[in-house]
Amino acid sequence: MTPRGSLSAFGAFGAFWGAWAVLLPQIKEQTGASVGALGLALLFIAAAALPSMLVTGLLLDRFGPRLLPVTAVFFGGAVLLPGFAQSVWQLALALVVVGAASGALDVAINFGATSIEACGGAPIMQKAHASFSGGFLVGSVLAGLAREAGAEPYAILASTAAVTFAAAFVNRDAAGLAVPAERRGLRIKPTRPLILLGLLCGIAFVVESGIEHWSALFLETELDASPALAGLGPAFFAAAMVLGRTLGHGLESRVGDVALLTGGALISACGLALAATSTGIPLALAGFFLGGAGISVAAPVLFGAAGRGSAERERGSSVATVTTISYFGFLGGPPLIGLVSGSLDLRAGIGLLAGIAVLTSLATASLGGALPLRRLQHPARGSVS
Repeated sequence: MTPRGSLSAFGAFGAFWGAWAVLLPQIKEQTGASVGALGLALLFIAAAALPSMLVTGLLLDRFGPRLLPVTAVFFGGAVLLPGFAQSVWQLALALVVVGAASGALDVAINFGATSIEACGGAPIMQKAHASFSGGFLVGSVLAGLAREAGAEPYAILASTAAVTFAAAFVNRDAAGLAVPAERRGLRIKPTRPLILLGLLCGIAFVVESGIEHWSALFLETELDASPALAGLGPAFFAAAMVLGRTLGHGLESRVGDVALLTGGALISACGLALAATSTGIPLALAGFFLGGAGISVAAPVLFGAAGRGSAERERGSSVATVTTISYFGFLGGPPLIGLVSGSLDLRAGIGLLAGIAVLTSLATASLGGALPLRRLQHPARGSVS
């Protein structure tokens, strides 16, 4: 598996989620769902993704990176289904398949990136997640323009499926890689550091997924934005994620992982507070941008720590353990915000995200010493720099 192939898979994965975030208002109208019902339907993604992640992690320990193109093809077929849903229950059933495919591909691409790093390749995790955000940015902008032009959801989703199939083709060489001669029994044994990494990443993912899924609907319902302008919510968020992860790639070695995560979460909290109280579209977009920039570094830092701290033959299980725990936040966050917003309004939901970002910062500062994170290497006392 090559770095180019890994980056293309992350980019394709992000392209779907960017388009999906912009399509949610249209999907809501197509299925006749309320905000609360839509949030409940999104919960089915989590219900299917979590067991899929665990199974995929076990299979990766056995088959290695050759599983990546298979999961990409599965995901490309699955994302077509929500475009044809005409009711909340049809949408929920479609999202079960999307969730299972998403969970499988997510673990596979993170496994591939950590394998490249652990086998002596250049650090790629921040770049890989920046590629996801780049794909998210392109997907959200193009989907917003397509919605403005009158495109139906199934047509937009078909385009994202084509991109995913292309990524599977780029990674076709992974299918011919040799299976490791030594295999352990297929098992997952979460250690305390892996559990802590997963929990911390899960809190951060509530913030990330909340902005992804609800920023477009917030702009349309609270600030009367057009479909094209509403698409800028996820787009600004994604642009900030690309910028944050690109800068984070260099900042890790200068400030250390704990300072990077703590400071980033506080920036995210300030941005989300700005968005929640905004009275105009420019302020809301600025808030979503800051929210994305601050929280962007969490996933690559924490997933990278999980992969680097594990033996090669257990890396798939380690990444799957952290991914599965953390995705309780990523996949459970949108339904949570949907339920809060359905009971109150979307401003309350975005305000809740700001509070969770503060919690992310406090948890990082508290747990940082117990996590396998990279730290600054200070010169010894008395040495000459």
